[in-house]
Amino acid sequence: MKPMYLHNSSCGQPPKIKRGYDKKFKATIAYRATLPDMMQAAHDAIQGANVPIQQVGIHNFRLPLRIRTKGGKVLTLEASITGTVSLEAELKGINMSRIMRSFYDHKNGVVTGEWMGKILKAYLRKVETKDARLKVKFSYPMLRPSLRSDLAGWQYYDVSFEGVMTRDGRYRRFIHFDFVYSSACPCSAELSEHARDLRGAYAVPHSQRSKARITLEEADGKKIWIEDVHAHCLNALQTETQVMVKREDEQAFAELNGASLKFVEDAARLLYKEFDGDKRIVDFRIACTHLESLHSHDAVSVICKGVKGGFSADFMDFGSLLC
Repeated sequence: MKPMYLHNSSCGQPPKIKRGYDKKFKATIAYRATLPDMMQAAHDAIQGANVPIQQVGIHNFRLPLRIRTKGGKVLTLEASITGTVSLEAELKGINMSRIMRSFYDHKNGVVTGEWMGKILKAYLRKVETKDARLKVKFSYPMLRPSLRSDLAGWQYYDVSFEGVMTRDGRYRRFIHFDFVYSSACPCSAELSEHARDLRGAYAVPHSQRSKARITLEEADGKKIWIEDVHAHCLNALQTETQVMVKREDEQAFAELNGASLKFVEDAARLLYKEFDGDKRIVDFRIACTHLESLHSHDAVSVICKGVKGGFSADFMDFGSLLC
């Protein structure tokens, strides 16, 4: 009977290698100094091409973070964190735990652009890198009123704060914000009225749940609140989906859609006009998707501010805008 390496064999022989975990063992400073460090591996330990890596790090480590509302209240929300750094060609890898430790050193702060900048500077020191990027994603609650019934309910918005520190010392701050709205088709509305007018036929114009993703860059020294981004979206599109609805609210929403007919092209241009007027915003990109109830496919649009060297309209991940 062949012996086993890690388990008892059927003939009763013990394993060649004994396994066990010593709960009493404590790692001393001297012991830790003996531990091997892959950062000190020889250059020939690098596998593959001898090239730098633009981003390497960790994604979706989670913890509660403090977010300040425009009204001054501090909310504690569950956040998903992505942290990456650049890696030079001569280095095999990074100590990824240092990214988390740098973040945890500041975990009790309130999330702001300046707060993210401090963490990124800590990255640059501890990981010895040239570029660093941090993204904090969370669901942001806002109490929204009904249209006519004087009720209110909590609407939740997918929001991300992003900070980027480049090797030339530049620090850039971004906000990503998803806004869900209703879009009633202008063509369908006209055809429905035509059928009623000429033939007395009752028709229902098609409308659909839709989403806009706003990505904007804040100007240096300026602050735009999440509530401000939401207000811009609401002012531009009007037809945000509702939380609390009674019959009078449903009727009001039908009227609101009738007053705010829009193709996906209209949605992009309306949002452009709204965000282009805010001097706190250096650049922006807006992606919209209308989840067609007429077609089996979606209608999409992308527009950007048009800043030289800024955002381009190369967004193609429309599947992430399903709602």
